[in-house]
Amino acid sequence: MKRLIIGTRGSDLALWQANFIKDKLAAIGVEAELKIIKTQGDKILNLRLDKLEGKGFFTKELEEELLGGTIDIAVHSHKDLPTVHPTGLTIAAVTEREDPSELLLILKDCVNISHKLSLKTGAMVGTSSNRRKAQLLALRPDLNIEDLRGNVPTRIQKLRDEDYDAILLAKAGVNRLNIDLSEFHVEVVDTTELVPAPAQGALAIQIRENDQELFDVLQQINHPETAEEIAIERKVLNLFEGGCHMPLGCYCKKEEGLYEVWTSKAETDEDFPDRLFYRVDKLDGLAEKIVAKFSPDRKFPAKVFISREVGEHNYFRKALQKHHIEIDDRSLIRTFPIVTVLDPFYLKHIDWIFFSSRNSVDYFFNLKPMLPKHVKFGVAGKGSEDSLRRAGHLADYVGEGGDIDEVAELFAEEVSGKTVLFPRAQDSLLSIQKALKPDTKVVDLPIYETVIEEDIDQTYAEVLIFTSPSNVDAYFVDNLLEPGQRVIAIGNSTAKKFEEMGVACILPYAPDEIGLAEAVFGIDIK
Repeated sequence: MKRLIIGTRGSDLALWQANFIKDKLAAIGVEAELKIIKTQGDKILNLRLDKLEGKGFFTKELEEELLGGTIDIAVHSHKDLPTVHPTGLTIAAVTEREDPSELLLILKDCVNISHKLSLKTGAMVGTSSNRRKAQLLALRPDLNIEDLRGNVPTRIQKLRDEDYDAILLAKAGVNRLNIDLSEFHVEVVDTTELVPAPAQGALAIQIRENDQELFDVLQQINHPETAEEIAIERKVLNLFEGGCHMPLGCYCKKEEGLYEVWTSKAETDEDFPDRLFYRVDKLDGLAEKIVAKFSPDRKFPAKVFISREVGEHNYFRKALQKHHIEIDDRSLIRTFPIVTVLDPFYLKHIDWIFFSSRNSVDYFFNLKPMLPKHVKFGVAGKGSEDSLRRAGHLADYVGEGGDIDEVAELFAEEVSGKTVLFPRAQDSLLSIQKALKPDTKVVDLPIYETVIEEDIDQTYAEVLIFTSPSNVDAYFVDNLLEPGQRVIAIGNSTAKKFEEMGVACILPYAPDEIGLAEAVFGIDIK
């Protein structure tokens, strides 16, 4: 094959991406050289970035040179591409996706780890993405979001110059440029917390549609699994008829043969976004199904019951209030401390402390423990992580998803050969402890007990959310499910309770406020 010409923008990241493709081609025996092309997006510096992305501002000139035959390949960040390709061009291949998470870079004197995302109250965060702004404000409504333009090094320099307290960037770009971030506090914002842009982290290799020989060659560097995943994300974007200016996040990943798809959509950058999660075995018709869920005509439950109290500013409450859904929130159990003074023995020589619930965090730190200097913390999920933050500590291990058996298995690998303290409820199922390897030492610390309330009133809400097996036991002493009521169970052990009762239930991806909002939003009310 002839020596190819790769068209690229001239930014550090664009050049990295083009050279990455050049090296991939060299590995299969194809020589190439780069041609730098300045795009409209590089020239227009006075418009917000969200006005440019997805409208061809960063791609049009490259595509014109492709059509004109002066280059053979254009390399793009896939998320920058409009959803409709110009006539005569096609995406011949996509690379394996880089980590699509977001990175929050924070000036060290603006850090407050007791708050979600470790940002101090009222911090000024730089981003020009409507998607990021809407989701950030949903998590932290106290933040001030300001526009941020420029390539990745320029944005980071603006943070160094203290124009902002923090900035939000795609992790993929920072990883590719191998930038030293040691001067900042770095928070990785997971895809389940802040849903990425469609196709974030993937590179698109664009060619002329009639260049069949080149298309066939490029299949050697195509990553079919990434192509399949981003196709559903791009289709959702296309069906919503929006470019990247739309406050839309959509992310698909294949896990153990199943497709997991998260979607976040808001009407404006200041609108509270709706969230949706699907786990399916095939993608046929899924994009249409996702878009239909966001129809303004769809019907929501009038009332949702949840077996714990939900704070006034809680994410879950705000997600339901947006659609005028009434919340019946009441715990069906009470908890009491069974330890009032902590014996220093429990803290001797421990390497880790693991918390399986918010209560275990709160009751443990109420004891004002004198912790060993280098102790690490593990938590079962985001809810426990938030409680640990409020106690002034960051988690070193956070369980993902609602599968406690999987969380236990991964944590067991992490702490092999270590000593782990488990502050816990007296009637805990000990799921994590049972999964540990024989060389791991367990220090057991029951610190609170649960007592079931009596004479619990029945609820006629269309959706019932149960937060623990104890709450299930408490409710069904005197009550039954009404016809048409749907059940959401937090955690595997709660779901197993319903399985034993022969009751179908929904298990959210994550047992936290966002996961609950996704589960309620996914229920069809007839």
